[in-house]
Amino acid sequence: MDGSLFGISPYHVLLAGCGIVIILAFWIPRFLRDREPSSSGLLILGGLAVFGILPGVPEVFSPMERTGFWELASEFAVIAALFGTGMRLDRVIGKGLWSPTIRLLVIAMPLCIAAVFTLGYMLGLTAAGAILLAAVLAPTDPVLAADVQVGPPGEGGEHPIRFALTTEAGLNDGLAFPFVYLALFVGTMGLDVASWGWEWFGFYFVYKIVVGVLAGIGAGWLLGKVIFSFPNHNPLSSSGSGVIALAGLLFTYGITELIEGYGFIAAFIMGLTLRRVEAEHEYHSRLHAFSVALEDGVTAILLVLFGGALPVLLPYLSWQHALIGVALVFLIRPAFGMLSLIGTEMPLKHRGVVAFYGVRGMGSIYYLAYAAGTLQFVNEGDLWAAIAFTILLSTLVHGFSAGSVVHAATRGEEAAKEAN
Repeated sequence: MDGSLFGISPYHVLLAGCGIVIILAFWIPRFLRDREPSSSGLLILGGLAVFGILPGVPEVFSPMERTGFWELASEFAVIAALFGTGMRLDRVIGKGLWSPTIRLLVIAMPLCIAAVFTLGYMLGLTAAGAILLAAVLAPTDPVLAADVQVGPPGEGGEHPIRFALTTEAGLNDGLAFPFVYLALFVGTMGLDVASWGWEWFGFYFVYKIVVGVLAGIGAGWLLGKVIFSFPNHNPLSSSGSGVIALAGLLFTYGITELIEGYGFIAAFIMGLTLRRVEAEHEYHSRLHAFSVALEDGVTAILLVLFGGALPVLLPYLSWQHALIGVALVFLIRPAFGMLSLIGTEMPLKHRGVVAFYGVRGMGSIYYLAYAAGTLQFVNEGDLWAAIAFTILLSTLVHGFSAGSVVHAATRGEEAAKEAN
């Protein structure tokens, strides 16, 4: 004891600052009319204020210096969001239901990767760095895209716009992983594709995706039986606890990674499969509510910390990096999204909404942290600056407009469905 009764602990200052920012980020939008904006942009800006203005806070949590923290924390936020995303879907069968999703994944996503790679390489990144930047910016984010997704289990909100954006976000996080490994192969072994191409394609592309899908199906089915069927006189579904969602998620993700599958894919497929077991049971709502609360809490803290790290990352930002982010948000994703949806039954207005609202966020942080912890990239500072700028731009542009725009595009049909 040093005799001081009111010593200031940087840790406690940080806790107080995070609490204030999170309250304000969710409270201030309540004063706005109609659909309130997403809190994600406000959380990032609040984190910038906490670390930039509040005296006594600790050093920022720089992703360049604390790669392990950001990898593990963002990984957990993403898998929790993916599980919750799979749980939301009330229906998975219907004529043409998955057509927009498949087109976004098979056409739009690879074209976006190719475009960002080309732009990054032309603007001075190495081949490995350009591939990595394209890969980490490829997935739309299930964590920050709640305003454009379907409603909770049993509450509807299954409009084609929301269904397409929900299922795309649920699947493309895992499908971006092979391209992250592609960057690692190029970074370690160069562009001699003949020496490593079959290993990358056979194991990191085919095997890991297939195992992720099968593991998710198996774990979802098994967990469903445990929750709803055994013991039949007193199943877990009769309990009041939703913590089983966390347990099932940890089991599924862990076992999938142990057998070398993509855990991100398994987390979404497990939620999707579990929901099909006793699909109308009210316990699904409890599981979903628990996973959302978990996801929201972790994400809010991470976004505040990410905002605090911006002054460390953005000095690496050049106009070239900013151009990549602007092009992705306003040109590349909307253009290729629209292109991929040609031929679907969606009207033009709906296609435009789906094409534009490809939110970037936690998945990009995880992938870059994972790659940076695996291999030292020449352009690491440039890469962090580029994704930091793109995430900030996406959370502000998409976050502040998504709720109103998607609501305006879907309200007529959703109101008619509710009336019936």
